[in-house]
Amino acid sequence: MEAINFVRQTADKPLYPELFWSRPENKLYAGKLLIIGGNSFGFSAPAQAYNGALEAGIGEVRAVVPDAIHKIVKGFFEHAVFTPSTPSGSFSKKGIPELLQAAQWADGVILPGDVGKNAETTIAIEEFMRSHKGLIVATKDVVSSLQAHPATLLDRKDTTLVVTVEQLQKLAIATHYDKAFTFDTPHQKLIDRLSEFTTKHACSIILKRRDQVFVAFSGLVSMTTVKNDSKVWRVDTAARVAVWAIQHPQKLFESLTSAVFDVFGDTAHIPE
Repeated sequence: MEAINFVRQTADKPLYPELFWSRPENKLYAGKLLIIGGNSFGFSAPAQAYNGALEAGIGEVRAVVPDAIHKIVKGFFEHAVFTPSTPSGSFSKKGIPELLQAAQWADGVILPGDVGKNAETTIAIEEFMRSHKGLIVATKDVVSSLQAHPATLLDRKDTTLVVTVEQLQKLAIATHYDKAFTFDTPHQKLIDRLSEFTTKHACSIILKRRDQVFVAFSGLVSMTTVKNDSKVWRVDTAARVAVWAIQHPQKLFESLTSAVFDVFGDTAHIPE
């Protein structure tokens, strides 16, 4: 018997079709998103997030990247802010005020990754997350870089993590959670653990395991069975999650579940 805090969604039928109907059509009311990411070795994650947010229907999007890649990204983003870099070309602590100032413009922030393995950058991102008040969606190496400081990710309000099973397990270990998140965890136990874990922590979690994507927030869990389990999913999912959360802030669980359908589902099946 399934718990009352668990709901299923299929790839051909959204659980909350009314959210699709009520999305803003005018860009003036479709929200503002800030992307923070990139380093001198790559900026594919910010670029993918930028394109994904536009496809998802964000009203306006801006990016903040280290000034070390100014020449590389110049002209790609319509609006870009360049902050001080470390010698290795990642975000520097000197740029924290600029990150916070840029975030004041936005309704939500996405940290899509490609920040590099740099101790100073990790400090800068952690300080930004602690100081900024508002929606933050984080994924890929941003999550990995802060696993030693799990409270910053897990206990911050208005935070959504798009993670792999391995990343979630490492976060659970860091918080001394006594149950495992693995690829072999029985289905019902995984649901129960996601429910329990997000009751203990303020963040919401989006997790993909094989052909199933789970959304967990405040003890509620949804599962979407997806048809394309080979999809490169984290950044695109994070971008769409950010857009949906911005546009439906009062219905976070429903918006995150709908964002998963927007990524993996067949939108042709949404009723008119």
